[in-house]
Amino acid sequence: MRVTFLGTGTSVGVPRIACECGVCTSTDPRNKRLRCAIAIEHLDRSILIDTPPDLRTQALRHDLRRVDAVLFTHGHADHLHGLDDVRSYCFGRDEPIPVYGDRPTLDRITRVFDYAFDSAWAQAVPRMSLHPIRGALELFGLRIQPVTVMHGRLPVLAFRIGRFAYVTDCNAIPDEAMSQLRGLDVLVLGALRHKGHPTHFTVDEALEIVAELAPRQAYFTHIAHDLDHQATNDYLPEAVELAYDGLVLEVS
Repeated sequence: MRVTFLGTGTSVGVPRIACECGVCTSTDPRNKRLRCAIAIEHLDRSILIDTPPDLRTQALRHDLRRVDAVLFTHGHADHLHGLDDVRSYCFGRDEPIPVYGDRPTLDRITRVFDYAFDSAWAQAVPRMSLHPIRGALELFGLRIQPVTVMHGRLPVLAFRIGRFAYVTDCNAIPDEAMSQLRGLDVLVLGALRHKGHPTHFTVDEALEIVAELAPRQAYFTHIAHDLDHQATNDYLPEAVELAYDGLVLEVS
């Protein structure tokens, strides 16, 4: 299974509009962060986790030639509002692209992208079939286990696939979810910045989760402009590092 980080940035991306801080003006390409998403490739199929507003740029940059399914962590704009760009993957495809999420996220899709479900626009919309996630699912030979974590007061989904897990946008992981995330080779976890935040882990809070779960390797994502890539990696312990846009992992 191949995992490509399409974006690793927070909701406004990095550089942030109208900001002249050291990270936003950095020449290190690892400090250029589009909004969060990954692509998972397995057996010549491709699954997106989230569709950020930068999806078209990400798909072109990483030569993403097909999308066979989409999984959503939640319905916030920075994870959802690029969904119309999936339309390009519908051309020449007989069946709609299956989209999976919790019920609030699917309800939001039907509101925000109402035109996609209007027959009058049938030739110019992302053709999707919506599937509520109620438990583990099988996609293209992969068993995908949803894991509920907390993003402030909002329950959102993380996903475990074998010994890999993707856990972004959260500031608390309930005990049941922690038990579902043990025994990992790779944990991807949101870590916004050093300063506290009401809905996201700080770097040190994320490190506490890593220490308890003890994956072989951890990568932090959903990164704000407060964190310089190299300086933060110098601060992090062994087997923990910041992800960056374009990072590719081969996960068994």
